[in-house]
Amino acid sequence: MKYFSSNKELLSHIKNKSIKKIGLVPTMGSLHLGHISLIEKAIIENELVIISIFINPTQFENNLDLKKYPKNLEKDLKMLNKFSKSIIIYVPEVSDIYSEGVVANKYFFGSIEDIMEGKQRKGHFQGVATIVEKLLMLFKPNNAYFGEKDFQQLQIIRNLVVQKKIKTKIIGCKIIREENGLALSSRNKLLDEHHIKLAPILYQTLKETQKLKNKLSPNEIIKYVEKKISFFPSLTLEYFIIADEKSLSPINNFNINKKIRTFIAVKFGKIRLIDNLRF
Repeated sequence: MKYFSSNKELLSHIKNKSIKKIGLVPTMGSLHLGHISLIEKAIIENELVIISIFINPTQFENNLDLKKYPKNLEKDLKMLNKFSKSIIIYVPEVSDIYSEGVVANKYFFGSIEDIMEGKQRKGHFQGVATIVEKLLMLFKPNNAYFGEKDFQQLQIIRNLVVQKKIKTKIIGCKIIREENGLALSSRNKLLDEHHIKLAPILYQTLKETQKLKNKLSPNEIIKYVEKKISFFPSLTLEYFIIADEKSLSPINNFNINKKIRTFIAVKFGKIRLIDNLRF
């Protein structure tokens, strides 16, 4: 299994290979089956897949959250070992990515950045766009793979490649869930025993709202969700939004010819989890 901490060495390694199709799967490590599903899809659709493992500092609001982010490189590499013939792993130091200082670039994404995660985590998507642009410009992959669990992030990245005229095809991949419906996430590992039992409420709530579509208006469904989450003292609803899937603009009625998606974010004590579902 090829493993590089220098992008220059990685690029040198693949330079002389006659590779026509490269896939990229950017991750922050602490890998789970959701990441594995992206990698498996990428391997099928490309000759070579680059997997980056890098906890990007510019997308965190504060150093405490950055330090708390789960990491286990040894375990990650063991999970990836079965793909050794099809992948190259890039695990850089911060200086290899941010050679001129750890600062996010400036982008304008309009309203899709100002709601939901953008509203709750100021500057988050500027950092996400920065690292994604850097990786895409470094490796120039034909395809790059991102999970739909972070659907707002996926739309930001699609916007980014259009703005910057980057030729990489951005491929969104379905959410992988546990048997109880909980979307797989690296942050799930930070939940305590009490909140692990409550965590499936995210998906359960989204599924319930699908059944209410023909009975209640969007605003009435929002009030229903707010009331439901309020019954759990240790949970805090940060947002629940019913939105147009493309623009992420909240909708006021269901009489529109657009794809609709529901989005939710809940704090389980100090750990916040997000989820979404096609309505």
